[in-house]
Amino acid sequence: MNPEQRIQELTETIQHYNYRYYQDSVSEISDFDFDQLLKELKSLEDQYPEFRLEDSPTQRVGGTINKTFNAVYHRYPMLSLDNTYNEQELRNFDDRVRKGLDGEAYEYICELKFDGISLSFTYENGVLVRGVTRGDGTRGDEITHNVKTIRTLPLRVKADNLPPLFEIRGEGFMPISSFQKLNEEMETLGDTVYANPRNAASGSFKLQDSAETARRGLDCYLYSFLSDNEFFKSHEESLEALKAWGFNVSPGWKKVQTIDEVIEYIHEWEEKRTTLPLATDGIVIKVNSFEQQRELGFTAKSPRWAISFKYKAENKPAILRAVTYQVGRTGAVTPVANLCDLTERALPYNQVKGVHLSGTRVKRATLHNANELERLGIQLGDTVFVEKSGEIIPKITGVDVTQRELFPTQPIVFPTTCPECGSALQRNEGEVAFFCPNDSHCPPQLKGRIEHFIHRKAMNIESLGEGKIELLFDTNLVRTPADLYDLNYDKLLGLEKNIVNEETGKAKKISFREKTVENILKGIDLSKTVPFKNVLFALGIRFVGATVAEKLAAYFKSIDALRSASYDQLIAVPEIGGRIALSIESYFSVPENQDLVERLKNAGIQMESDEKPVELESNILEGKTFVISGVFENFDRDDLKLKIEVNGGRILSGVSGKLNYLLAGANMGPSKLEKARKLGVTILSEEEFLAMIEK
Repeated sequence: MNPEQRIQELTETIQHYNYRYYQDSVSEISDFDFDQLLKELKSLEDQYPEFRLEDSPTQRVGGTINKTFNAVYHRYPMLSLDNTYNEQELRNFDDRVRKGLDGEAYEYICELKFDGISLSFTYENGVLVRGVTRGDGTRGDEITHNVKTIRTLPLRVKADNLPPLFEIRGEGFMPISSFQKLNEEMETLGDTVYANPRNAASGSFKLQDSAETARRGLDCYLYSFLSDNEFFKSHEESLEALKAWGFNVSPGWKKVQTIDEVIEYIHEWEEKRTTLPLATDGIVIKVNSFEQQRELGFTAKSPRWAISFKYKAENKPAILRAVTYQVGRTGAVTPVANLCDLTERALPYNQVKGVHLSGTRVKRATLHNANELERLGIQLGDTVFVEKSGEIIPKITGVDVTQRELFPTQPIVFPTTCPECGSALQRNEGEVAFFCPNDSHCPPQLKGRIEHFIHRKAMNIESLGEGKIELLFDTNLVRTPADLYDLNYDKLLGLEKNIVNEETGKAKKISFREKTVENILKGIDLSKTVPFKNVLFALGIRFVGATVAEKLAAYFKSIDALRSASYDQLIAVPEIGGRIALSIESYFSVPENQDLVERLKNAGIQMESDEKPVELESNILEGKTFVISGVFENFDRDDLKLKIEVNGGRILSGVSGKLNYLLAGANMGPSKLEKARKLGVTILSEEEFLAMIEK
């Protein structure tokens, strides 16, 4: 058998085994034998790449590196759904459907709403050719190589009479088991863990290395078929066909006849959804008939034939066992509630498992600041109510004061000294947070500034994370960001430490072996190419976020010019007010900060902007200010920003009374539009803007 024939045979055989395993839950071959077939196919494709098929199963393991993701316009807009949290609004939706169909009979399809990211898959002649994120609904990022790693997604659809071009939509997600495994690995490596499976899925689909995406066990449930011509008469028919074609369709969907049956379905799944292997946050209800969907049509933002019912955040009672205090990189002191379940009241805190809430165990919740403690009026030993804000962040919503008659409580006294270094806490007039002023010696502030320095939007040193920084800090190798550039192979090799997870109490060992050390040093060296605006943000000057840093870098061009600027020169920069100017002056007046800047300069960090000055096309927009919002036909946002600047205009970060024009594209945020109208700001379309500069 020649190589071309063998590649064809292996491709079809492996696809058959994949289909049987993922669609029929039948394993016809051992994992070892399957891997051997895949290995043989990969070897043949490497030798004879001209014979590799478009739908080769070797693409499932990834290996493609993408530095950037191209923006792709959706053939059919990916609109969002209207949301509701109560049954009456569902009945109102049903009334609108009935009126819109003029009394004609109709059915609904109820589907689980999974907490992932919306994806679009385009097939040409039955072959998957493109995978795209939802983005803003008009265009998204092309992530084809990454979506091909989803093992349940067919790379080729084999069915009769397929349209030459069609699109499938679905929800990409990370199963809870994969999420837990990934976080354990990241914790071991000292990297920042993901807050929830949705964030993990979103980050994983946008990884530059598709081999790493493949390793993370992503999946996708498909829920929609689109083509230029009518191919199915109903949503039910399309779901059944998608299942028959080998797509992973959620088995939980159901066809119902009335809104009462919709509500029964919602009640049925309120508890059952917590047993699923993935996160869910609601139910989607759609009119079944495609002809009736077309008749009902769309609003500007969403279809009139569908609605999303969101389950309210689960709210449970818990016992407030203690309040601890965390110190952030800016010195702000944040109180944290330490919680346990009602049944764990008598257990030592290190033995409690916490409150089971929305699929996870919760032992800690932020209390924000002293004002929030006072507002809630909570005391140690109180029975409090906890929920997850947006199903992600635990927060205390109230107190059951009646329980104080049964169980003794104690008032909470906010500390007057820093819990880490003992310095007297301060609070600035007009601010809610108490902070530790000992920014040059307080350990969590020092570690926090290093963690901020390596952040993706700052120096982007991906090979480091919180755990690794903690190890470097505790061994006194790194106390300031400048110390990173003094590290070498001999200093790092062999370092190790057990990092204890405060939430679980489990310890993980971090070890610096050869490959780890190489990656760390490589990442540090690469950071020397990061542009000046990122460096300025990385310094962690109070009130100087990424946007402010970009404006300062563009205006002053170098760190020397910035640190020698007077207060009047600083506030002359557009959108730089007195608070920011005073913070910059204060930062550069501190000897330790002056030393840090000099050491970073000596290490070869970019302390000057290499961006070329803008060459003006005209001054027609001189003195005019703009805010850009939405998606545009002839420009992406950066190009549009540049077009305004080369014609003398200025970009502002938000809508205010100082704004002249809101440049409004498709799918722009309604809040900006409403605020602009209230303030009397002129709203320009893309066509009106082009006409303005062409004058």
